[in-house]
Amino acid sequence: MAHTPVNHPLRPIYRIVGFVVGAYLVAFGIIGFISTSGEAFTGPGARALGQGSNVLWSIISLAVGALVLLGTAVGRNIDVAVNQYFGWGLLVLGSFSLCVLRTDEVNFFGFTMSTVIVTYLAGLLLITVSLYSKTAPRSQAGAPRQVREGRTA
Repeated sequence: MAHTPVNHPLRPIYRIVGFVVGAYLVAFGIIGFISTSGEAFTGPGARALGQGSNVLWSIISLAVGALVLLGTAVGRNIDVAVNQYFGWGLLVLGSFSLCVLRTDEVNFFGFTMSTVIVTYLAGLLLITVSLYSKTAPRSQAGAPRQVREGRTA
């Protein structure tokens, strides 16, 4: 992780992006849970915010979103780890769901193609946020890139 920037100047913006992704996952989880509450726990369900969902995926989205929001609120590099692990987890989950998209027996998250795309985007955004959100004391952070390269402006 030597090439990961520390104390990036745009860190507040990246934290806002992480917060927005977490808030979207929470909103999708709540709306999906409400719209699929009378249906089966797994398998094809209803649509929420234009995506396929069922009770299981709604609960997972709600939990992941709440943990991302909690990590973002706590900060202190906890958000970096939370965003990184959940970002990669969403990419793995999206890839699995893309593989079993056309099966009714194995598609137990009730994904549609739009759900896979949104899951990929959320995962990639969380990974990007984790790359630029790391902080350290000034004494341990090192010089900015411009100073290391000999440029002052």
